[in-house]
Amino acid sequence: MVHFIHKGLHFILSYTSSLQTKWCILFIISGTLFFGIGIYKYLTESKANAAEAQTQDESVEQATEDVFGVPPAAEFPSQVQYLLIGGGTASYAAMRAIKKRDVTAKILIISEDSYPPYMRPPLSKELWYSDDDEAAKKLQFKSWNGKWRDVYFEKPDYYCAPNDLPAKSEGGVAVANNTRVVSLNPMDNIATLKDGTEIKYDKCLIATGGQPKNLPVFRKASAEIQNKVSTYRTASDFTELNNITDGVKSITVIGGGFMGSELACALGHKGQRVGFEVNQIFPENGNMGNVLPEYLTKWTTSKVKSEGVNVITDTVVNNVTMQDGRLKLQLRTGQEIITDHVVVAVGLGIDTSLAESGGLETDERFGGYRVNAELQARSNIWVAGDASCFFDVKLGRRRVEHHDHAVVSGRLAGENMAGGQKSYHHQSMFWSDLGPDVGYEAIGIIDSTLPTVGVFAKATEKDTPKAAEDAGLRDDGAENPAENTETPPPTTTTASSEEFGKGVVFYLRQQKVVGVLLWNVFGRMPIARKMIRDQQAYDDYTEVAKLFKIHSEELD
Repeated sequence: MVHFIHKGLHFILSYTSSLQTKWCILFIISGTLFFGIGIYKYLTESKANAAEAQTQDESVEQATEDVFGVPPAAEFPSQVQYLLIGGGTASYAAMRAIKKRDVTAKILIISEDSYPPYMRPPLSKELWYSDDDEAAKKLQFKSWNGKWRDVYFEKPDYYCAPNDLPAKSEGGVAVANNTRVVSLNPMDNIATLKDGTEIKYDKCLIATGGQPKNLPVFRKASAEIQNKVSTYRTASDFTELNNITDGVKSITVIGGGFMGSELACALGHKGQRVGFEVNQIFPENGNMGNVLPEYLTKWTTSKVKSEGVNVITDTVVNNVTMQDGRLKLQLRTGQEIITDHVVVAVGLGIDTSLAESGGLETDERFGGYRVNAELQARSNIWVAGDASCFFDVKLGRRRVEHHDHAVVSGRLAGENMAGGQKSYHHQSMFWSDLGPDVGYEAIGIIDSTLPTVGVFAKATEKDTPKAAEDAGLRDDGAENPAENTETPPPTTTTASSEEFGKGVVFYLRQQKVVGVLLWNVFGRMPIARKMIRDQQAYDDYTEVAKLFKIHSEELD
């Protein structure tokens, strides 16, 4: 190569008489040569770097596949029998119901999550109460009764790769993680993925749930501030927050509802063990102020404080800035809070992104997709879980964001997709635990603006979530409101203990019971469900409360 370059230069220079011209030509040729060598070196190194990056990506994908059993990137069949969009509890329940009616069913679950289907409740409850940090990193936890388990509904080998579905003569279930459906064509029964892949389906379920809301004060902040602010909903969120709280002095939860209060108590438990402070900020006058009657809200707030949480009520964050590498929160009351990280837990924004392309109706008041009594949105498309806005024959049109509703609605949608014709009439319940010692279960419309009647008694050691699990009175369910513009009348409370150890709260509308909250009373939900179904008014709620055996020390 060098020999040919030397001969070429000699030939050109021999025919050039001017010395100045010779030097110019020599300079141009030398520059071109060095430039070419530089380009060659750059391309060679780029190719090597690309190969190295590809190798690293393949290593990460292999590690994900080794841990979760489902590869993050997948090839898809051109057509599937059942397509379930969303990888949460509702989709899992629908899958189980389909398989029960159609044992050879071929089901593809498309999920934006990084993990196979799992239970969400432990993410704000039991996972934080484990003293085994390594187990928590694997999403393993002890139930309140001390039994070990993990969050997953199934073992990894239960699922197959999406492209293996067509060959499964006896049926199968595939999960495609980190994948999003961006449009539906209901006329041709085609779902389109983000990368442009088209999948034809026979029956489709939408169970996409939603994304946790953030607040404008944080959304509009600088990137430096946003790096210290997170929301909370998924297993990935738990892993991230668990790692963050291993090295902070202070963490602040924004929100006083179910998630915010549960998470504050859970972080308070870890904070006392590891050594960081926990703040909780919200605009209501007490924890779960939009759900519980005022007296119970105050008692609950004192309980949260006893878990090591600095509860700051009746205020919001007006501004946030950086100070010495930490966040400085300026509250509406003028108070300033210095903290290392903020977790926003202020509700869920329902994902209805498929409405336009799919020609699906959404509900302007409650959010979500409007469905009929069979949870069907249109031909061959059903909706379940948080995203379904259904008509309740007893309580009117509703949308529910709780685990039990995800199980029940998913199961019903799955049955109907497989040929059933059942209508939704089940009154789903929900529960919340503030640690292993205080918990409640509720059904119907639970709204603090409604008039309530509460009957309470002194609790015993058997009246706790832990004792309820020991007695088999709790089940995760994986296996098997109208506006009130009038000022509500005063709440009636009958209590034999000022601490509200256990009891029943009846929520009334037009003098009829539309909601029942069981406070540290477990195993009595069928009675409460019957009351909602009967829609009766009662003269003496103290007598009615005896049906729930709140004065009995026995759990039977």
